[in-house]
Amino acid sequence: MILYGIPTCDTCKKAQKALQAAGHEVTFRDVRAQPLSDAEIAEIVTEFGDRVINRSSTTYRAFNDFLKASEPEAQIAAQPTVMKRPILRNGAEWHLGWDDAVQAKLL
Repeated sequence: MILYGIPTCDTCKKAQKALQAAGHEVTFRDVRAQPLSDAEIAEIVTEFGDRVINRSSTTYRAFNDFLKASEPEAQIAAQPTVMKRPILRNGAEWHLGWDDAVQAKLL
């Protein structure tokens, strides 16, 4: 299982800890230290659409008008921390966030 996020995100830390406690082998992918490829970004956006963009984040609010009007792929490529976190990939299965529904499926 791959957890895409940033190491300072509390939700990512909680998700990783809970998944490991439940016996899952979790590979953490820091999207700042190891930027996503264009193919990975496309795959994530194909799976979640524009829901993947966290429009309430300080990162998004700092975008200029041009970038705010851009496609999600361009926004993530410009600043990967604009993604909602965590994004979890378990084989062919994708999950966005760490809400009760995601936890019920994975724990």
